[in-house]
Amino acid sequence: MSISALFLIALEFKKQLTIETMSEETNEDLGDDLKDKAKKMADEASEKAGEFADDVKDSAKEFSDSAKEEWNKVTNSTDNKKMLAGLLAIFLGAFGIHKFILGYTKEGVIMLVATVILMIVTCGVFGWVVGIVGVIEGIMYLTKSDEEFYNTYQAGKKPWF
Repeated sequence: MSISALFLIALEFKKQLTIETMSEETNEDLGDDLKDKAKKMADEASEKAGEFADDVKDSAKEFSDSAKEEWNKVTNSTDNKKMLAGLLAIFLGAFGIHKFILGYTKEGVIMLVATVILMIVTCGVFGWVVGIVGVIEGIMYLTKSDEEFYNTYQAGKKPWF
């Protein structure tokens, strides 16, 4: 190999080295810029997520408060207890749910136990017998006036029919 060939190879090597050095410096500058932009965007996203979380918490609290208020209206109203007890007696009367709503725990337990025992002993064949009592009571609840229902079942505490 001649000296001129070695000189050309050395020049080419120096040129490549210079290009690589410049590329690395440019990449480092770009990398730093990208890192800064990414950090800035991550901070902004974190801030927005925090704001969104606060909004969700506020909305959930408002919903919870209004739900509690409505629940108190429903459970403290005699008219709504009549409707609730009547519908539960018709649809779930066999389990005595309507009795629990009206505060008749003993009678509710009696209906629930009777239904479960009849369903177990007869393999479900006669479980509907107690359900008929519930349907009859539900119809009676719904056909009474609000005042009559309140006086009979809530103030008067008449547990059966």
